[in-house]
Amino acid sequence: MPTIKYKPTTPSRRNMSVPSFEEITKSTPEKSLVVIKKKHAGRNSAGRITVRHRGGGNKTKYRIIDFRRLGTEPATVAGIEYDPNRSAYIALLENESGKKSYIIAPVGLSTGDKVYTGPDADIKAGNTLPLANIPVGTYVHSIELYPGKGGQLVRSAGAAAQLLSKENGKALVRLPSGEVRTIPMNCNATIGQVGNIEHDTVKVGKAGKTRHKGIRPTVRGSVMNPVDHPHGGGEGKSPVGHPGPLTPWGKPALGYKTRKHKARTEKFIVKHRNAK
Repeated sequence: MPTIKYKPTTPSRRNMSVPSFEEITKSTPEKSLVVIKKKHAGRNSAGRITVRHRGGGNKTKYRIIDFRRLGTEPATVAGIEYDPNRSAYIALLENESGKKSYIIAPVGLSTGDKVYTGPDADIKAGNTLPLANIPVGTYVHSIELYPGKGGQLVRSAGAAAQLLSKENGKALVRLPSGEVRTIPMNCNATIGQVGNIEHDTVKVGKAGKTRHKGIRPTVRGSVMNPVDHPHGGGEGKSPVGHPGPLTPWGKPALGYKTRKHKARTEKFIVKHRNAK
């Protein structure tokens, strides 16, 4: 998916780039698979802000994605669509009985292709099989952590995990982050790499596009007063005055590890990401 670059007719246009949307073949979503998505502006049920810098943004509706892939009937790709709720594109499937569903569109999947689900499916992009039936070395996405729960891992644009080995009912999978973990072999995974692989090369170009996403401006802590932020205070530009950067509430930030060492799933991780 190449990106489109503009001539610098304005300062914001100078570095702006947008996706070409060449893969998109269907412009309007399937009405039966769309639900209203309410805005909360970062507030909890009590109305208090729990996530800062949220609010506004364009209205969007949620597309119901079939992460479980329970049906065994072969389905035909009716179109590739844009999804405002995720970085990846989605594919509309229609099986032989007329039932429609959305899946995450992998690289190489196009309108008219057949998609299969089950242990006997071919090793082809878009097909979903148990890890036990997938050859070692294959790249997969939308991986289940618990059988029947639906794909939870590797769902963003351009992501792919590699199946490293299979032994004693467990599959060893290397995730895009570099983490290596064991997953039960009766968990399903979808063949291929998630589409829209050039998503991370798009340059926003102007502040307004960030506002359209529902993200409000952020004020740097270094320009605040000491009462408002640990980085605040001082004459002119000053260093943060701490061994490392802190959150507004004094907790370590930017690189501080937050995963609990006694987490219940720690035993499934063979190698942590960024491990030396």
